Amino acid sequence: MNLSIPEQPLAQPKAEGAKALSRYLREGMATGALGVGVKLPAERELSERFGASRGAVRRVLAEFRERGLITQSVGSGTFVARAPVSPAAPAGLPSTLDGDVSPAELMVARRLIEPLMPGLIVRNATAADFATMQHCIEQSEAAETIEAFEHWDGALHTALAVATHNGFFVRILELTQRVRDQGEWGRLKARSLNGTRRAQYEQQHRALVDALRDRDAEAAERLLVQHLDQIQRNLFGD
Repeated sequence: MNLSIPEQPLAQPKAEGAKALSRYLREGMATGALGVGVKLPAERELSERFGASRGAVRRVLAEFRERGLITQSVGSGTFVARAPVSPAAPAGLPSTLDGDVSPAELMVARRLIEPLMPGLIVRNATAADFATMQHCIEQSEAAETIEAFEHWDGALHTALAVATHNGFFVRILELTQRVRDQGEWGRLKARSLNGTRRAQYEQQHRALVDALRDRDAEAAERLLVQHLDQIQRNLFGD
């Protein structure tokens, strides 16, 4: 019988900036926002973005390198090597449910769950969380293909879940991202997305993050609901 032993979890850094960096890397690799081969920002940029010392950044990267999750080469930079291995699911339970979730079911669940996040984000989000959201917005606006836009759109919603600092929402958004990666969702999004709608999504993203940064949970919840409702109408009609 072949028994696989899950990896030991990555050590949790003590400093807040180092914790935020470690979480950003873990969640990015797990969700695909930081896919294999992606080049990570330089140490100085990571230090500034997450408010961590250069030494703390090096220690976090060293931990990921020792796990084989990243590679580092002098003169070339730091690259994602693979995603973390999740612990095996308990016997009798499916390891993933994404194959059983349709795009319509996904939108119903998102409409119920995601509006619960702004209250937690307003209370718990750090400067590093907002920097990640801003990065996702800028990358989505610069995207030249629907696939790239959809990738960074999903990464933004994952960043929102991470900013709750609540593991439940992170796991839910991981499942959401896997469903979004299915071909059926991609076909619906490609058929429904045009220049006008994309510009509206981008404007809604910025307004939502601005409200969260202002710690206005009520406005952020309202904007998020409006955003999700518009996505649902664009995908499936009234």
